[in-house]
Amino acid sequence: MAETETDNTGFFRRALGTFRYSRRALHLVWTTSRGLTLILAVLTVIAGVLPAAIAYIGQLIVDGVVAAMNSTDPDTRGVLLLILLEAGVVIAVAACQRGISASQSLLRALLGQRVNVMILEKALTLQLTHFEDSEFYDKLTQARREASSRPLSLVNRTFGLAQNTLSLISYAVLLISFSPIAVIILILAGLPSFFAEAKFSGDRFRLFRWRSPDTRMQLYLETVIAREDGVKEVKLFQLGPRLLERYRQIFRKLFKEDRNLTLRRDGWGFVLGLLSTASFYGAYIWIVIATVNGQITLGAMTMYLMLFRQGQT
Repeated sequence: MAETETDNTGFFRRALGTFRYSRRALHLVWTTSRGLTLILAVLTVIAGVLPAAIAYIGQLIVDGVVAAMNSTDPDTRGVLLLILLEAGVVIAVAACQRGISASQSLLRALLGQRVNVMILEKALTLQLTHFEDSEFYDKLTQARREASSRPLSLVNRTFGLAQNTLSLISYAVLLISFSPIAVIILILAGLPSFFAEAKFSGDRFRLFRWRSPDTRMQLYLETVIAREDGVKEVKLFQLGPRLLERYRQIFRKLFKEDRNLTLRRDGWGFVLGLLSTASFYGAYIWIVIATVNGQITLGAMTMYLMLFRQGQT
């Protein structure tokens, strides 16, 4: 019991640490390009709200079609205008996604250049003894490797979380007219997958950091065995088979770690996905029964089901 509480405390501490680093990364991205960061933020907000608008317009379309079918003088003009409106919103969503992708690509290039310059400027002030320290060299190599990806990845994750939060809020605004319990189900259904993704993303990152010495040893063995300046000594002292076996041992170790993490992540992802699926179809049955009993319209049923389905993603 105590061990479980410790694990839970550690998980939430790591989650809070991730948000703290995200704030620093956001400041770094903001000072790199305020314009692109602002564009990314605005497009993220718009992309978070528009899916709910599509669902609401879909309700109006379905109810309009049903009303036209039951009318002796059907008016299809209003329905056609709603269809055109929905098409415009869908185009806007696609434009936002393209804009987000373009902003991220441009920020990645600018951020990579800036961080690399900062690292190189710092390297010029260091003593030779720093570079002879294997632990420090691993950190320096890792910083250079992640110069453009790591800070922007944290920012993208933060913006993605904000987008999903806005989407859930907009879904909740539409669902609360049906039942506040439906809002609670929608939120709870998405929590297991969120916590699983957060946990295994953190585990993956820590595994990547721990294996830096092994990865560096692999690169060293590749250089010694395959490059001209090392192959002579390898052949002279007949070290090839021994070095190659060492290379294979490192690979087997790294592969075992990757395999264990992948199986745990996908296994838990499947189990938690079943919970989300069960909640969706439970809500599906509830909404269909309410529609059959005349409590909500067919268009409202379509909208609520769309909201629940989008909420699972």
